[in-house]
Amino acid sequence: MLEDVAPCANVVIRESDGQSSSSSTPSVTTKATISSHVGSPAVPVLKSFLAGSLSGTCSALLFQPLDLVKTRIQSSGKGHTGIISVVVNVLKQESIPGLWRGLVPTITRCVPGVGIYFSLVHTLKTNLGSSSPSPLESLLIGAAARGTAATIMHPISVLKTRYESGMYNYKSISRSLFVIYSTEGKAGLFSGLAPTIARDVPFSALYFMFYSEIRSVLPYDKFDDRYVPLIHFNSGIVAGLLASFLTQPADVMKTHMQLNPQKHTHVKDVIGFIYRRDGLLGFQRGFLPRALRRCLMSAMAWTVYEQMMKGFGLTI
Repeated sequence: MLEDVAPCANVVIRESDGQSSSSSTPSVTTKATISSHVGSPAVPVLKSFLAGSLSGTCSALLFQPLDLVKTRIQSSGKGHTGIISVVVNVLKQESIPGLWRGLVPTITRCVPGVGIYFSLVHTLKTNLGSSSPSPLESLLIGAAARGTAATIMHPISVLKTRYESGMYNYKSISRSLFVIYSTEGKAGLFSGLAPTIARDVPFSALYFMFYSEIRSVLPYDKFDDRYVPLIHFNSGIVAGLLASFLTQPADVMKTHMQLNPQKHTHVKDVIGFIYRRDGLLGFQRGFLPRALRRCLMSAMAWTVYEQMMKGFGLTI
């Protein structure tokens, strides 16, 4: 989930003074400005945590089937690589609720995970970022926040992948985590962490780079102002597709390592397995549902997040 929202850290949060701004450029403020509007620095952090958690939860509820389809495609053998075939198979065997299999661990990971990410971004930018953060500063802050949140919530991510695969018959979150720990140890709870970090952190950097480059070459002076938001949205989709394509191999490796940690104990082992079974195309399995889900979730999550922040009296 963490890769699905907040693709870059180019956001600064500050208390609203009740006046609207005519500029579409994101607001930038220093720690002193925030402190002058808020009695405690923890207030905007808590608000950003709540807004981020709710935005991620709403997105997860709607688009969980796409994540399940992606996991099934990546874990299945040859001959079961189509979205439609996977959906039909799930409906036949598990009915409609089967498409939302894994939703409970998804929400369990999403609520604190996305909240941790947004609050870390806010805290780091407020305390460590300059008043006018450079792209490099934004990328480093985004990478630090994403890497920290992904590591903290990784055991739930492992559980989520196993729920979605249909290969494990876990009954509850707490019991499942206990079973994994008792049978596989800490290595089982953190299986696939390396490719997860290798997927999530570069995704942020690539998304930010592609999005910035696309916007830099567009002739905005020739566009009607009414269409600028739509252009930004489409630029984000293109950037998301490109970033998803380049980080898809890490996502495939993560899935295999989480589903079969005893078999795939090292990254080099899972790389060899994927290549022998599916060739180079195997490293892009599940790209379409992941890219579609990522783009839709990112758009929805940021929309909900921004609206909630405005409701909280904060501007971003």
